[in-house]
Amino acid sequence: MDVVVAGAGVFGATAAWELARRGHRVRLLDPGPIPYPTAASTDISKIVRLEYGPDEFYTELAERAIDGWRRWNRDFGDELFHETGVLFLSRSPVAPGTFEGDSLAVLERRGHRAERLTSSDVARRFPAWRSELYEGGIFNPVGGWVESGRAVARIVREAANAGVEVHDRREIDEACLPEADATVFALGAWTPFVLPRTAAFFRAHAMPVFHLRPENPAAFAAERFPVFGADISNTGYYGFPAHPRSGVVKIANHGAGRAAHPASSRDVTEAETTALRAFLREAFPSLAGAPIMASRTCLYSDTRDGHFWIAPDPEQPDQIFATGDSGHGFKFAPVLGGIIADAVEGKVVPRFRWRPEVDPPRSEEAARHQTG
Repeated sequence: MDVVVAGAGVFGATAAWELARRGHRVRLLDPGPIPYPTAASTDISKIVRLEYGPDEFYTELAERAIDGWRRWNRDFGDELFHETGVLFLSRSPVAPGTFEGDSLAVLERRGHRAERLTSSDVARRFPAWRSELYEGGIFNPVGGWVESGRAVARIVREAANAGVEVHDRREIDEACLPEADATVFALGAWTPFVLPRTAAFFRAHAMPVFHLRPENPAAFAAERFPVFGADISNTGYYGFPAHPRSGVVKIANHGAGRAAHPASSRDVTEAETTALRAFLREAFPSLAGAPIMASRTCLYSDTRDGHFWIAPDPEQPDQIFATGDSGHGFKFAPVLGGIIADAVEGKVVPRFRWRPEVDPPRSEEAARHQTG
């Protein structure tokens, strides 16, 4: 087929690459530059985790994705994926019915050697944490983080090498897209604004992201400060070890966010900065006064249930939507392209189907249960 892919974030870039590998003619359109500076796929890091509470579907999908990240590291000869392990701490006991407890049960059932931690374990192994706040947690050596902006750039390069025509100075407007057998809309948070007929299905929510410079970066090295979630289903806060090149510690929020337009300012608010400082004083006292080197908002394309939306429009089946990241899509990059290409070829994952009947909004993504 002749396929146009609109949007070169992680959904669009992986779709274009996989479609070309399957023999289709593909044109990838994006306003550019790639990676687009304010796209959700940009920034220095994204979390790669297996933990999804009781949801074994996403855990299995993440297992496949992690195998893919490892393979890409080998094939590219470039460590885009840093497997530092992932730490989730909780202020309540790690028990059934909690994000941490349910995640641990799924991991153990699937043969992973995740560790259950006590507060004293945290104090001994992860000294930057104010361990007395947390009754326990889990540490999984499988998982870590990926250099997201660099990864998107590499995927687009691989797509071009596979024959994709990349047009990175192309305005995305439904009225003037090139004719094609199929068009994939991978527009992220722009989806309901470029395609107003979808506004009932998608919402753009801004989440604050901060880069801090610790006084002692060694104290936040990955072996003693891995990727983390801090009672995440209640607070939304997660973060990363000191970046190996810049030394900054990135901390962000995976919560309710606030409604936003993609063309609006990406500045964080004073209230969001104040909330971050309060969190730091509680969780990491040695980071509480660290200067903020950069900040921005990351725009989620939220669906009503928190699941991706990868399916053709029933009324216009030559238009395939690949969006609805809901803030947890990037980790799946090595498998997303195949899922989207399958949808173009008529095979849709049931969970990601066209589903306008979902109402009222309630995120089923376990890390956002309380805050989403």
